[in-house]
Amino acid sequence: MESVDFSRYLTMLTLSVHVVFATVGVGVPIMIMLAHWIGLRRQDEHYLLLAKRWARGYVISVAVGVVTGTAIALQLALLWPRFMEFAGQLVALPLFMETFAFFFEAIFLGIYLYTWDRFKNPKLHFYLLAPVVLGAAMSALFITSVNGFMNTPQGFSLVNGELTNIQPLQAMFNPAMPTKVAHVLTSAYMTSAFVLASIAAFHLMRGNRHEYHRKALALTMKVGFIFCVATALVGDLSGKLLADYQPEKLAAAEWHFETEGEAPLVLFGVLTEENEVKYGIEIPYALSILVHSDPSGVVTGLNDIPKKFHPPYVVHYMFDIMVMIGIWLTVLSMVYWLSMSRNWSFIQTRAFRFLLVTSGPLSMLAIQAGWWFTEVGRQPWIMRGFMTTAEGATDSPHVWMMFIAFAVLYFILMFGTAVVLIRMFKKNPVERELEKSSNVQRSVAR
Repeated sequence: MESVDFSRYLTMLTLSVHVVFATVGVGVPIMIMLAHWIGLRRQDEHYLLLAKRWARGYVISVAVGVVTGTAIALQLALLWPRFMEFAGQLVALPLFMETFAFFFEAIFLGIYLYTWDRFKNPKLHFYLLAPVVLGAAMSALFITSVNGFMNTPQGFSLVNGELTNIQPLQAMFNPAMPTKVAHVLTSAYMTSAFVLASIAAFHLMRGNRHEYHRKALALTMKVGFIFCVATALVGDLSGKLLADYQPEKLAAAEWHFETEGEAPLVLFGVLTEENEVKYGIEIPYALSILVHSDPSGVVTGLNDIPKKFHPPYVVHYMFDIMVMIGIWLTVLSMVYWLSMSRNWSFIQTRAFRFLLVTSGPLSMLAIQAGWWFTEVGRQPWIMRGFMTTAEGATDSPHVWMMFIAFAVLYFILMFGTAVVLIRMFKKNPVERELEKSSNVQRSVAR
């Protein structure tokens, strides 16, 4: 294996680990804010405790996310030095702004955590969450704009292999940025809601029928459904963007070889050596509708694109996994919402709650599949149209050693994070915290 292969695998490993904490880092603040707002509005100690406990767990994920995020910055310089030398002037601004946004978020998060019951007006404490949510969203915006630039580069001129007329703002606000940022935000909010829902469902399934967990599940499943719909709408816009700027990625995702109208959308299946799809689920006209909002719209096929620019065809399965999980979670959350409004009792059965428990891991799997599709689907380019992955990679023969070292580091981080979170909440169960809060309130009243 060459150094470029190990560079790709190490980057994939790092991003796969980081996206777990990045997704939680972007999505959980809005859940904390919603719970805190409902708690204040209804004077409900359960929702206020939800906000407090979620914030504690969130801090752990932020701390680990800093480590994995730092690893990404380090690896950009070590593994892809030629890319950074070529495009560093264009991506430096959003990379710096992402760091600023993180510190902005972290400062107010720290103040929020350590000022519970310190304000005479509790709304002032609640307002501290606004910059936390904003900082998390801006952090996602800046770092996602870098990825958008790699897919739709602009903001410069290329003269004799040298970059001239460099415009960092134009590079940051590239054509892919709006839909990519919207997709990252809505999917992060959706995933975080389902992760928290799966925790509440797990407690209920084990027999803990405390009202705290019931309220947590109801809130998170409703939010999950709302952002499922939002993610699907943004996904439609993403498909149209791919058709305009990365037709090879869209065609590879659908195993679409012939340029034609009335193009079907193909799910799953097996691709033969003759590029024929067998055992797939074909939805007539769906690809043309996705791309053009017209069942007769013409969609570019892979046969009209030079083969050396074809992404790996395995991205088809990554796209399918992302889409099918999204559809399933939309249906699951919609059924739960309808059942809550109509008092259908089957949602309280152990079997249905088991399905709710799986929603968290499935949503995170969909996030992973989406990022794998994004990154693998851009191949062979690291900067589409200007630099291939092989051209941007290091030629050091020692990348395999870095791969092993970082793999060990990530295992320790993931295992350690799980242990810390489990022990943190196991030693402080909901019942104990509610009793302690009640005792404090009684002492204050006296």
